Amino acid sequence: MTEPIRVLVVEDDPVAADAHVMYVGRVPGFTAVGKAHTGAEARRALDRTPVDLLLLDLHLPDVHGLQLARSLRAAGYHADVIAVTSARDLAVVREGVSLGVVQYVLKPFTFATLRDRLIRYAEFHAAAGEASGQEEVDRALATLRAPGPAALPKGLSAPTLERVTRALRDSAEGLTAAGVAEAVGISRITARRYLEHLVESGRAGRSPQYGQVGRPELQYRWVKG
Repeated sequence: MTEPIRVLVVEDDPVAADAHVMYVGRVPGFTAVGKAHTGAEARRALDRTPVDLLLLDLHLPDVHGLQLARSLRAAGYHADVIAVTSARDLAVVREGVSLGVVQYVLKPFTFATLRDRLIRYAEFHAAAGEASGQEEVDRALATLRAPGPAALPKGLSAPTLERVTRALRDSAEGLTAAGVAEAVGISRITARRYLEHLVESGRAGRSPQYGQVGRPELQYRWVKG
């Protein structure tokens, strides 16, 4: 079973922090492991609990969020960052790229907006862990930039989509729904739903596979570059 992506919410406003924790908990494949209201609290939380992702407000009472991200990198913390800010300063955005900021969310934002960022991050997280060269790195980063719907269709989950995506990306020849079902451990019907979602979002293609007795099967291939 895929482990959930662990998120630490760093936000000085207690009401907003509680809302962000609730938002994270509503997205399949993610879990909020805690919240911190200052940079110092964030450091203490990271010392106690492993974290994959920081949902980081840039305007904290004791330190700027990018300064905190810089000091965490220097101290050997490797969590990615989704920055939360009300600033529209592109200079801040550029600076954040080198500090592990993979997404920005501008205040005020809705649950749907954050859900979209988290779903894209989940795909990036799965792809980046397997990068073996420049092309793979580019594809991983493309998942963060690619336009797409704010939410998955009803009945689909981000963790299963990650696994289906990984199986398809790993197959140079492509896979049928039955092949994906076997690789991921889901039913053929479920596999087809995820594969069709990837086709509809432009990340996969399909074509008939001939040469078999009976009706040809659809062969799916990863095409997102």
